[in-house]
Amino acid sequence: MTKKSSTITIRDVAKYAGVSVATVSRYMNHTGQVSQEVGERISQVMLDLNYTPHAVARQLATKRTHAVGLLITTVMNDFFSPLVNGIFSVTTEDNYNLLVAVSKPEMRVQSVASPVGPHNTDGALIFANSLTEEQLTELCKADFPMVLLYRNPPVNLKIPSVAVENKLSSQKLVSHLIEAHGRKRIMYFRGPENQEDSQWREKGYRAALAAHGLPIDESLIVPGEFEHQAAYQALRAHLTQGPRDFDAIFTGNDDSAVGILTALEEAGLRVPEDVAVVGFDDFRLAPFLNPPLTTVRAPTEQVGQIAAGQLSKIFQGLPIEQKVLLPTEMILRRSCGCDYQTPSAMDYQKELARLP
Repeated sequence: MTKKSSTITIRDVAKYAGVSVATVSRYMNHTGQVSQEVGERISQVMLDLNYTPHAVARQLATKRTHAVGLLITTVMNDFFSPLVNGIFSVTTEDNYNLLVAVSKPEMRVQSVASPVGPHNTDGALIFANSLTEEQLTELCKADFPMVLLYRNPPVNLKIPSVAVENKLSSQKLVSHLIEAHGRKRIMYFRGPENQEDSQWREKGYRAALAAHGLPIDESLIVPGEFEHQAAYQALRAHLTQGPRDFDAIFTGNDDSAVGILTALEEAGLRVPEDVAVVGFDDFRLAPFLNPPLTTVRAPTEQVGQIAAGQLSKIFQGLPIEQKVLLPTEMILRRSCGCDYQTPSAMDYQKELARLP
């Protein structure tokens, strides 16, 4: 049966496997259902014939790239590691390449095309505010498959989304500071402008203060950008404006908490004795900060897995859930004032082993 691979065509594979050319095409391009038995037979014939489909020719014929795009706003944040891991676990299993692109602020304008789209991917996962409503509209007009991460679609667009619960968990977290630790002057460090996670967390923060009859001091709501350097600089600037006027900080996310803890230490303020600190996400080193960080555990890796799975179903023409909202969980550690057992060196090594 063996021939020179350069002379083998898809018709030869179909002939020796006893199936149609269309069946072989569906198997190779994952464009339809092929039974396990038939798939194994086609695979064996391809091995026997030493057949390797020409990737460029196949792409031109099928108008598919066999790549999935992920558009994010930055790579300088530990938050994205588990998210990418979750996505990659699905795309790898589906034999798709993962193309990661960063959307810079200057690219988020109506006149600029998305860095991922029909020209280089079969579909994309769009993080938060990586694209404007106008850019999303243009991709929808092209019938480009998309799933939004941590963002609801604009009201006029039908795009599936996957996110985590933010408001109630933030409200519980701030309420814990008030009820369990007697904190009454609580700062909140906002995330990026127009990012829904930040908006919902701020709503939870405000709801907790209102529920306990505490006034909302707008001077204690500070831009932190969900980024440790920005949060560090913002807190240092606030501390130079006068005597300390807060007794707790909701950092908005865990990356910001790193900068906050550093700024407090430099100012000679003890955590949690002088200032209680809480975050959001439960990134992998949260238990190993000094002190260990009280936070909200969000299933970031699961968000990636579910979103990539939704996109895979769209490719296959299968039904999907339009909106997925995953639950979160409050994790109490010492930074808020709760008793907590510091992880052992073995725990630390296990956590490091999970890093990509």
